[in-house]
Amino acid sequence: MQSLYVLLFLILVLIITVARMVVVVPQAHANVIERLGSYLKTWETGIHVKFPFLDKIAGKVSLKEQVVDFPPQPVITKDNVTMQIDTVVYFQITDPKLYVYGVEHPISAIETLSATTLRNIIGELELDNTLTSRDVINSKIRNILDEATDPWGIRVNRVELKNILPPREIQESMEKQMKAERERRAKILDAEGEKHSRILVAQGQKEASILEAEAVKEKKIREAQGEAEAILSIQKAYANSLKMLSDAAPTEKVIALKSLEALEKLANGKATKIIIPSEIQSLAGLVSSLKEI
Repeated sequence: MQSLYVLLFLILVLIITVARMVVVVPQAHANVIERLGSYLKTWETGIHVKFPFLDKIAGKVSLKEQVVDFPPQPVITKDNVTMQIDTVVYFQITDPKLYVYGVEHPISAIETLSATTLRNIIGELELDNTLTSRDVINSKIRNILDEATDPWGIRVNRVELKNILPPREIQESMEKQMKAERERRAKILDAEGEKHSRILVAQGQKEASILEAEAVKEKKIREAQGEAEAILSIQKAYANSLKMLSDAAPTEKVIALKSLEALEKLANGKATKIIIPSEIQSLAGLVSSLKEI
């Protein structure tokens, strides 16, 4: 019975030993392996076998891009203005071996190097340039950090100045300037809006006047066309009557009768004087002729 327990114990130890020998490295990770205290190799993604008591994992490294937000650092500008600036560093491990053996506490080393570089760069700039040259400062810090961390197996991809906090009195002055600028822009926008509104009203009035003038013009044109058509109809009717009279070959007596009718119409008018043509002066003769007609 005791030998059975011993056998089971040995089997359990064997299973645990074999399980510890098999190491799975996940995606975007790497393991630095030492054998008897010396660097052996770097395991990439996949399954690996580690000899017990001989091999040791010296470091597990993530190959993903990492972000570190450093606390605000006091810096002094060229014109002796003290500000608080905090930085954000985006970096990636490119060589796991150099990262494990290159420097002790690499994140702390990056923070110290970043603070020193920031003070050197800001110390060469005045306050106004510091506030307006953020992109230039970011680029300079990134280049210096990337070059310094290359022996540590680290690549600095990007550096951002998250906050730049000048002294309180300068902040209040800047806030007043920003408030005045906002008010100035608001007045400009109001003036532009009022101007645009007046332009729209004037355009509306102009278009209304044009439409009204067009309507009057159209009305006059139609009235003139109507009058012209009426006159034309009268003239056509008169011409037709003359044509019919001409086609009928009237005698002198008929013509005399028509002349007398015309004379009658003239006499019924408001004229106080009537001039009788020489052709119809002999009315006595016409009367006898009319009787015969």
